[in-house]
Amino acid sequence: MARIGVFICHCGENIARTVDTAKVAEAARKWPGVVYAVDYKYVCSDPGQNMIKDAIKKYDLTGVIVAACSPKMHEPTFRKSVASAGLNPFLCECANIREQCSWVHDKSDETTEKAIELTRMMVEKVKFNTALTPIKVPVTKRALVVGGGVAGIQAALDIADGGHEVILVERTPSIGGRMAGLSETFPTLDCSQCILTPKMVDVNNHPNIRLMTYTEVDSVEGYIGNFKVTLRKKAKYVDHTICNGCGDCWNKCPQKKIPSEFEQGLGNRTAIYIPFPQAVPPKPVIDAEHCLMVTKGKCGLCEKVCERKAIHFDDQDELETVEVGAVVLATGYDLIKSDIYPEYAHGNDPDIIDGLQFERLASASGPTSGEIKRPSDKKTPEKVVFLKCIGSRDPSKQINYCSKICCMYIAKHAMLYKHKVHDGEAYVFYMDIRSNGKNYDEFVRRAIEEDGVKYLRGRVSRIYRRGEKLMVQGIDTLSGELITIDADMVVLATAMKASEGVQKIAQMFSVGYDEHGFISEVHPKLRPVETAAAGVFIAGACHFPKDIPEAVAMASAASSKVLAMFSSDELTRDPTIARVNEMTCIGCFACERVCPYNAIERKDIRDRAGNLIRQVAQVNEGLCQGCGPCNAICPSNSIEVQGFTDEQLYAEILSL
Repeated sequence: MARIGVFICHCGENIARTVDTAKVAEAARKWPGVVYAVDYKYVCSDPGQNMIKDAIKKYDLTGVIVAACSPKMHEPTFRKSVASAGLNPFLCECANIREQCSWVHDKSDETTEKAIELTRMMVEKVKFNTALTPIKVPVTKRALVVGGGVAGIQAALDIADGGHEVILVERTPSIGGRMAGLSETFPTLDCSQCILTPKMVDVNNHPNIRLMTYTEVDSVEGYIGNFKVTLRKKAKYVDHTICNGCGDCWNKCPQKKIPSEFEQGLGNRTAIYIPFPQAVPPKPVIDAEHCLMVTKGKCGLCEKVCERKAIHFDDQDELETVEVGAVVLATGYDLIKSDIYPEYAHGNDPDIIDGLQFERLASASGPTSGEIKRPSDKKTPEKVVFLKCIGSRDPSKQINYCSKICCMYIAKHAMLYKHKVHDGEAYVFYMDIRSNGKNYDEFVRRAIEEDGVKYLRGRVSRIYRRGEKLMVQGIDTLSGELITIDADMVVLATAMKASEGVQKIAQMFSVGYDEHGFISEVHPKLRPVETAAAGVFIAGACHFPKDIPEAVAMASAASSKVLAMFSSDELTRDPTIARVNEMTCIGCFACERVCPYNAIERKDIRDRAGNLIRQVAQVNEGLCQGCGPCNAICPSNSIEVQGFTDEQLYAEILSL
């Protein structure tokens, strides 16, 4: 005989403003099986949870219904309370009368009636609930961090300092990411290399970190606590176990005019190279595409001058499979190309550059040794125009989001320009100034008031060349005047986007991403660093545009989640996963084809002599997320999700 308690939450005014919660409780008291029903202002509060515990003991409840907010919000909270009172936590259900009722309807009798119906559905369902047992999953206490930018570096160091092994994978020859290419950082104008390089060295020297540069993720198998990740170690043609980074090889290389990726195309490198002087590891790789020995079988000077015999032109890509328990994705960002803007010369004019290129011009280690020079003729620009929101907040280019850091780095760029070219003129065209961070607004005010940067509110409609000048045409919306500036150089604050290839990485790890390619979190407020794939976490700009402090904070948050996972030998997982009835399974494996998490395996059924009789589907408890497509497609109705059986769902429907 069911003995169910129903608890109706006011959620402050979120529910009670449009739903008559007392009437819902009154209706619940009349339903068969309900022995206690009450409404309360905040059921999730400590007194509210104590009320549930007391009712379980006093009325000997066999089931609990909390009519409140979405189960995604507080169902774990209520189930913990139920468990502490001695009732199986999976005999507690949440009726969503906030998101599905009070928030989407005005106050009326119909709204209250809908709340009553939603609550009654869950009452009927819980009558068919069974006591489920959480799943125990063993844990491999080793983490994989994908991406060697500042977020990946921070995550790796935090996990390693926690006493666990970390494999840090970076697809380029050096860690450091975008931050390594910056000149100075806002709002303190610290030297970027000065604050990043020590962390890079710490990664290389940490006994718990295995650094794998020039390496990419090739494939992924497994599940939380037990991932098997195959890594592709790209051919470096240099044995890093022998090489000491002396530099003789790249100094002798005749291929010296290859555009440098690190210098954003403003400088050159050799075919055998390290990306920048502070690179970690400080050992070169060979660019096979441009190496004469690799492509034509000619040259080989680097091999001849290498005293340690570290050059191997027969090097090949290698695959290595590593076993890890958790993964942190920190794949960073790219900038959109300005060629999508025909009004800005399609980005083809050498003196129209993006923000990362300006960083290299301003950097003491850059191609101009920190002097601001025009790329076209190496002259010092007397007038520089900075344009904000190039691509950001532009629905016509399918980019409707704000890139968040452009307002700040444009202020920094204008300030650095004025510091280096004292008589120069700096103009900034802006839509809005979004400087919402500690000391951020003061930094922008400093650029305007102390350094004399001229801010013009408006968009630029056209840039065209007239002789040595770039004619910038726009409008100042505050004065209503048309503005034409004869600039020497233009800097575009182009939108940040998810880094190239991140969607492929996301698919490998079965995590979601939005229409722009940024990796999606489970919950934007309560679980901001977790993904839909258990055991896979995110950090930095792969999630959305971020500044350095936010990326570092997110990395530490992700690493804390990993350390919490590794704090025990086994993980406890929610048992609401699919189960197969082997007696009725016909082995069609339609479930295998639709499972987005690759959780369906094939199990051999054999007789006592070991002869194969047939194959049936089997659910991998570590991989299954309980999403349900397998249940829907099974032609023999042999697979159901625990907690959402046909019996339970029909009970809900028939209660209406």
